Amino acid sequence: MNRLRLALFAPACALACALGFHVTATTATAADLPFAKRPNIVLVMTDDQGYGDLACHGNPIIKTPHIDRFHAEAVRFTDFHVSPTCSPTRSALMTGRHEFRNGITHTILERERMTLKATTIAQVLKSAGYATGIFGKWHLGDEAPYQPDQRGFDEVFIHGAGGIGQSYPGSCGDAPGNKYFDPAILHNRVFEKTKGYCTDVFFGQATKWIAEKRQAGTPFFAYITPNAPHGPLDCPPDYEQMYTGKVPPQVAKFYGMISNIDDNFGRLLARLKELDIERDTLVIFMTDNGTATGAATFNAGMRGQKGTPYNGGTRVPALWRWPAAFKGGVDIDALTAHIDIFPTFTELSGATLTDAARQQFSGRSLVPLLRDPKAAWADRILFTHVGRWERGQAAAAKYAACSIRNTRYNLVNASRQAEKWELHDLKADPGEKNNLAAERPEVVRELKAAYDRWWEETQPYLVNEDAVGPKVNPFKELYWKQFGGGPGPDDIKPANEQPKRRKKT
Repeated sequence: MNRLRLALFAPACALACALGFHVTATTATAADLPFAKRPNIVLVMTDDQGYGDLACHGNPIIKTPHIDRFHAEAVRFTDFHVSPTCSPTRSALMTGRHEFRNGITHTILERERMTLKATTIAQVLKSAGYATGIFGKWHLGDEAPYQPDQRGFDEVFIHGAGGIGQSYPGSCGDAPGNKYFDPAILHNRVFEKTKGYCTDVFFGQATKWIAEKRQAGTPFFAYITPNAPHGPLDCPPDYEQMYTGKVPPQVAKFYGMISNIDDNFGRLLARLKELDIERDTLVIFMTDNGTATGAATFNAGMRGQKGTPYNGGTRVPALWRWPAAFKGGVDIDALTAHIDIFPTFTELSGATLTDAARQQFSGRSLVPLLRDPKAAWADRILFTHVGRWERGQAAAAKYAACSIRNTRYNLVNASRQAEKWELHDLKADPGEKNNLAAERPEVVRELKAAYDRWWEETQPYLVNEDAVGPKVNPFKELYWKQFGGGPGPDDIKPANEQPKRRKKT
């Protein structure tokens, strides 16, 4: 039986009490834990890198030797799914439930803000005595109450918005003029003008913090979330040159960014070994959605990419290594997802769950599979919706760009204008080439009925659909307060203004 527990974190106790949560701290005993001891946890999640953007997954061009070696040593969840875009995945991972139930239906326009009523996994781990740090991308709200230091993280080293230098009307934006080299990073509410390439900066800060926690003897949760290889595509020239002439220019930059991530991941693993905590640390490597740039070059035989409801939009790497607890070099083909991380970390840490928090998540603990890769795993249904509808159009967008997946089938409507259902047998047709909707109408009816129930139950949680953000982006405002300057005409816009549509690249 899973021992899932929760208590909220102390620094935001006023907010927690206001939301009706009880704030306590717990210390797990060996009897409370599924393994002999609880691990340090390092979760690395890259941005816009897909399942096929790794050499260990068959890509014949990209070079990722450190992740490849880690892949050989890890438990590999080969049918692991996330949401098709950035903020949705991050919120589902944080809370153990579908992003729509966190109010997140977009990546901008205040619809990327995670409801303040949600309990995060950082709060859970902090309650259990863990130090908690985030390094890179948050993308769940840039206004102060939504920031990670109010959601369970006691070390915060992040950029704003969905990407370095990006800004949109309302609250979603980054420091003015920010670039991938020498970016201004918000460190515990104070901007630091860093030196170097962004990915190097994030991993460097994370490993420094990990060493400090090791010295203090404190268990830790390091959430390392580089913005790379998210666009705009930019990387050190020597990494780009590794692929120049072998792939189109934009893919060369994209692959170069990934090879830089790979080198940083290798240095992280080496540092854990130097600190003598390699065996006692659970390290996870995953990505936040399907590839944004690499699909035309190599996509591991999958259909679709970021922003689509096909496998290519949601199936990602999920590599777990904890040498002291379970054997690696194993594939697990059970249908698993980002919503499973919350209950898994809760069980591993021995944290205590209130009834309210227990009811929040819909994921399953992965502990039984980590113990025994052949453990029984009941069939389940996962719901995907790309979201991103125009304001006030949620009802009309019910079936737009969505999918309903169980272990065998994926029922997909890729259209945004009409119902055009496709049914794919993922076991016989993993590339989703053959539409079986006409041949198996009973499967279509069953999956669509489950989706209809889910959609109806989810509507009360869409709390951001009419939200209006500030006229000036909070990251910019904080930056100007610290360094001087102020907004120009382009910085003051109606908070509910729809951004101009950009051509896809």
